[in-house]
Amino acid sequence: MIKKTKLADAVKLGLIASLSTSAFVASQTAVAAEGEAKVERIEVTGSRIQRQDMETASPVTVIDASAIRAEGFTSVDQLLQAQTSMAGAAIGSTSNNGSGGSAQVDLRGMGAERTLVLLNGRRMVSSGTGADSAVDLNSIPVAMIARVEILKDGASAVYGSDAIAGVVNIITKKDFDGLLLDVNGSGTDRGDGQTAEMSALYGVNTDSGNYTFGAAYSDRKSVIQSDRAWTEAGSSSYIPTGTLGGKVQDANGNWVKRTTGYDFTQDSYYQTPSERYSLFANMTQDLGSDLVLTGDILYTKRKSNQQMAAQPASVMLDVCGAPGADAAKCITLDSAMTAGGIEADKTGRVEYRRRTSDVGPRISSQDTDTYRASVDLAGSLDINTGMNWDVSYTYGKNKASSTVDNSINATKMEQSVYANQDAWFSGQPLTQDIMGDIGYFQQADGGNEQHTVAGVLNGELFDLSAGAVGFAIGAEYRRESGYYNPDPVVVAGDSTSAQQDPTDGNYNVISFYQEVSVPFTEKLTGEFALRFDDYSTFGKATTWKIGLTYEATDELMLRTVAATGFRAPNVSELFGGNTGSFDYLDDPWGNEQDPQIKVNYTSDPDLKPEESESYTAGLVYSPSFIDGMSVTLDYWRFKVTNAITRLDAQTGLNECHAGNVTACETFKITLDGNLDDFTNPLTNVGTQDTSGIDFNLAYGFEALGLDWKISNDMTYLLNFEQDKDDYTGTIDGNFGAYAKIRNNFSIQAGQGDWSVTYFNRFIDSMDDIYTDYDANDEPFTAVRQSDSVLYHNITGTYHATDALTVSVGVKNFTDEKPSTVSNGSDGGTVPEVYDTIGRQIYGGVTYKF
Repeated sequence: MIKKTKLADAVKLGLIASLSTSAFVASQTAVAAEGEAKVERIEVTGSRIQRQDMETASPVTVIDASAIRAEGFTSVDQLLQAQTSMAGAAIGSTSNNGSGGSAQVDLRGMGAERTLVLLNGRRMVSSGTGADSAVDLNSIPVAMIARVEILKDGASAVYGSDAIAGVVNIITKKDFDGLLLDVNGSGTDRGDGQTAEMSALYGVNTDSGNYTFGAAYSDRKSVIQSDRAWTEAGSSSYIPTGTLGGKVQDANGNWVKRTTGYDFTQDSYYQTPSERYSLFANMTQDLGSDLVLTGDILYTKRKSNQQMAAQPASVMLDVCGAPGADAAKCITLDSAMTAGGIEADKTGRVEYRRRTSDVGPRISSQDTDTYRASVDLAGSLDINTGMNWDVSYTYGKNKASSTVDNSINATKMEQSVYANQDAWFSGQPLTQDIMGDIGYFQQADGGNEQHTVAGVLNGELFDLSAGAVGFAIGAEYRRESGYYNPDPVVVAGDSTSAQQDPTDGNYNVISFYQEVSVPFTEKLTGEFALRFDDYSTFGKATTWKIGLTYEATDELMLRTVAATGFRAPNVSELFGGNTGSFDYLDDPWGNEQDPQIKVNYTSDPDLKPEESESYTAGLVYSPSFIDGMSVTLDYWRFKVTNAITRLDAQTGLNECHAGNVTACETFKITLDGNLDDFTNPLTNVGTQDTSGIDFNLAYGFEALGLDWKISNDMTYLLNFEQDKDDYTGTIDGNFGAYAKIRNNFSIQAGQGDWSVTYFNRFIDSMDDIYTDYDANDEPFTAVRQSDSVLYHNITGTYHATDALTVSVGVKNFTDEKPSTVSNGSDGGTVPEVYDTIGRQIYGGVTYKF
């Protein structure tokens, strides 16, 4: 029997407490679990040992369904990215450029590929548009979630690859009896951005089991960037009338310097539209003889869109008569052009740019299907020994078709410009024939597949004076595969988008692991894990974990974990097709005048795994003089070596130019500066080093005739370095935000059937580093401060009857505007970090039969 203390309850309270209202149900959950914990063994995220209590050395945040509903979250990514432990800029509903409609989680800002996502304790298949490196959270409907558990230390010794930054374990609703209907909706006070979600849950108990079925539908409408007053008008040098050598033709036919840019925010989204349809089911069936069969099935279809301004297209044209020009195809500069200062560069060419608005905006669309099925058979070797076993099989598959309307064929555009110079250079709209010739409908398809077979034996080995030694030992086989087939025009290199080859590959891994929990004394418990993985690609990896908990007093528990981890290279990193990328680089030989130089990005089948070390140390404190309060404080640090990344291309150019033969060979550059085969491969040269402090307070009490519940979560970032660059306290559109302080606070007051909750979410100000130019047009590094922001949300819940519950709320009550970011990813800011939608009003109705 485990000794029950005030501290044990506090640990439960700290685990159950989440940002916002999940903390408010914590004390009730802890009380409800009190009786159950003595008779029922549970599995906590971060360990496969079934135990009688939730006390472990690892820091875990638990967010339950009531918390999700209270804050009006309609997607898992919104829920997770609101947590203070997140950083960077994980793609989601506000990612309009390059997301493919997917939504991901980025724990500690270490990259979505370094956070492992589980569904009911088992891996979820990577998903998106094909050969993906992370899970698309859109494939998991909010309606099926019972709770989300976030493990905030490295867990490769338990779960294997990808758990470098931690684990997100999504637990689905099961053992439900009855019929539950749920309808929720929201919209902005400007009349756009509407969302709607409808779901039904039906469950039935039998004499020997339970069967739960669910269906969900969600619809999210768009928000256009220019429809928000805080959006800075875009000013692109690619304009609908076209420019030649940076010059435009005025009303008098003179070629003059361009003075205005194109406002691309009129066609671009802040919130991307999406429709999702989901079906899911859970079952538990007692087969007798101490055998239990469980299973779950999930299917989700996602139809999503992103819209950007018409394609900015650029072609380099040979000038007739210039040295090196092709006489067979060239343009003639007339006297007006020459008078305007248009002349060929030393390669005999001049650049023509045009925003192809005549063809129309780029509309990216995705149609994805994600399937997932898992079955598990569990039993006991002998009910008297306490030895339990289970074997499981999990299958996941994702397939997708993606398209882009109004793409431009660069090869045909170049041919058309040569053949129709008057039409292209006049500044007038293009003819239907020309638009039909250069425009095309881009199509691609891709997918991912996963097979996992696992077996676990767990129980108690023997008794010590302080209690039983628990253990878990298991084996696992997993096969991962993925593919992506770009449009043939893209494969041929004829598109204005980067050239890309198809991706196709697979790998498998066999794993063995063991865990032991040892109660050295009544106060000190050790947790030890060891895992061995053998990959078909790079070979073997071994990881370990050591955790300690020390119950110093009935009020104070100390905990610490040290662990190693790894991330295996994924399909796209191993087998990805070569991709052309137009990078902003300086050519030290002066051969390339275009600021964007084409670089061939390659994968590498010989990549090695990333390696990591993690360390957490903290305490859980429940003061006896304040009943109902729990405080947790944890220090954490993660270090990643051999990270898979690309080399610094500019450094490669400079070193080759200086005569470094090795640099020339690595990047496939000739000593005289021929960049035709300029290549930047993936390699194991990257590093990450990040540390910080997490603080949580949960407090429930009665006052003024009301029940009060308070929660506060804070993450203080001490350091974040990547590849020797310091990102601590900075923000940028390329890598997102690494605020030093993120804090979430909530307070709830209620009585009987009603409650009102106030939330706020704080993001600290950050350094906005960008390139500016002095009076001599020389570049220099400048720094400004992005504004700190405090978002306010208010919600109310009323249980009208035992069956009917109504909730209403307002997000971003004070309509805070996003901070301007010099190198923002969209709309002059970073939509993945700041609220770019504005004030939203939401409500929902739940009815249980």
